[in-house]
Amino acid sequence: QKMSKSKGNTLDPLDLIDGIGLEDLVKKSTASLLIPQVRKKVEKRIRKDYPYGIQAVGTDAMRFTFAALATYGRTINFDLKRAEGYKHFCNKLWNAARFVLMNTEGFTPHDEPVLHTAAERWIDNRFRDTMQSVAENFSSYRFDLLAQDLYQFVWNDYCDWFVELAKLALNGSDVAAAASTRHTLLAVLEGILRALHPLIPFITEEIWHEVAPRLELQQNSILERCYPNPSQPATLPAADSVAAEPAITQAAVTEINTLIEAVTQVRSLRSELSIAPGRPVPLLIEGRLDNPERFTAIQSMLQALCRIERIEILPGNTTPPASAATPLLGAKAHLPLEGLIDIAAEQARLRKEIHRIKQEIGKCRGKLGNPRFVANAPTEVVEQEHHRLGEWSRQVAVLRKQVERLSE
Repeated sequence: QKMSKSKGNTLDPLDLIDGIGLEDLVKKSTASLLIPQVRKKVEKRIRKDYPYGIQAVGTDAMRFTFAALATYGRTINFDLKRAEGYKHFCNKLWNAARFVLMNTEGFTPHDEPVLHTAAERWIDNRFRDTMQSVAENFSSYRFDLLAQDLYQFVWNDYCDWFVELAKLALNGSDVAAAASTRHTLLAVLEGILRALHPLIPFITEEIWHEVAPRLELQQNSILERCYPNPSQPATLPAADSVAAEPAITQAAVTEINTLIEAVTQVRSLRSELSIAPGRPVPLLIEGRLDNPERFTAIQSMLQALCRIERIEILPGNTTPPASAATPLLGAKAHLPLEGLIDIAAEQARLRKEIHRIKQEIGKCRGKLGNPRFVANAPTEVVEQEHHRLGEWSRQVAVLRKQVERLSE
């Protein structure tokens, strides 16, 4: 429904930025009604939709929300939850900056950062690809797509993966790799701040003033820095690999992408079995790997990121012990179950959960199979039941797969 003050369904951006209490929101929303008779209806809706008022999301999150909604269409379906999500994004950026600053205390850069590790080459390549896409979307005024590009890069590539991979180098024994990783963390973060500044200027300026001295930048404000150029990397390759840079970069990108795929598979398996994240487990590999050399290159990182105490490649005709398995780089990865869980108790728990969900599925199907319900219920309620049915069905499929794994 179109927002209108006379209908009492508007949201003041300042109320989203600063927050507003329930009573003040009710008073504000009912002050300009053209039809006084609808006051009770409007007040009832507001008290139902905003029982605690509206929590503050901040200026930057609000700006990012409107950028993400800036499509070519003339109608915008505003969702307060998106603004709350972008508030979490700003918090994520802040926490990543705190990690970088904490781990670069006392660090002195020397010229431009030199890439020593595959993870550094990967993040540098991803940054350039992202900025190329951002430049194209700026030129076509697709602010929604460029906001999405930057969100995905910062949240997924930099915070979720590169920061985790950087911890391995920072805690490792290779001094050169640790130094280059610190420099790359700072350099890419500074590039991220410049890229995000037009959308979220306040938090990026604040963080930049902490990052700039670490990189020995002389400007007084982030506004004096150039916007990131996709043709210029944020970092430099190691001096002994300049001639072979494209091939080495591609090999590093492939290596890290393979690692991400493997880590995702193993972590998903651990999660399905409810194994505590900090508990070390063995990993058995059955079958032939697509690329043994590449697996060897990522093996130590895989062990560290997935808390694997040892990796054992089973001989050709060896039958693995009772375990849960998942595809891994052309082979099969097994987590032995002995000592990890009580198999019989876990199977009983899963079957009980399947039974409970089947009852919920029966309720959903009963409602959707009732012509009167479908004809008279609001459209959003019917859609919600369809969504619940699909979600319950997906959960049953996952649980059945777990039972099958435990029975192997």
